[in-house]
Amino acid sequence: MELGHGFAYVGRQIPLKIGETERFIDLLFYHLELRCFIVIELKATKFEAEHIGKLGLYISAINHQRKKETDNPTKWLIICKTKDSIEVQYSLEILNQPIGVSEYQLSKLLPDNFISSLPSIDEIEEQLKMMDE
Repeated sequence: MELGHGFAYVGRQIPLKIGETERFIDLLFYHLELRCFIVIELKATKFEAEHIGKLGLYISAINHQRKKETDNPTKWLIICKTKDSIEVQYSLEILNQPIGVSEYQLSKLLPDNFISSLPSIDEIEEQLKMMDE
């Protein structure tokens, strides 16, 4: 009732399997009149631009995994302790702009003789275990 009429509570801490990672949505609702899911992210801190990226990931996951053909696109809401309106505006303005993501391989950037002098992942993990003991 706090959100208004038409909201159906789906759950809190809803697990989403995204790639190989399991993530959790703070609150998930379905709006009966709008015919769409509503993802709500709760933040006990001030708004940070990084929240947009995380929520965007959740929206895409819901649209791929739960949304039916007859549903409208998922909507979202961030509820935070405080916000800077200009930071929010700038964070949201870019959402309709194209962006690319790429990977890099360290071994292609560094000479072979330098790479061989670096510790392996296994060696680093072993050192960290020894530090914990």
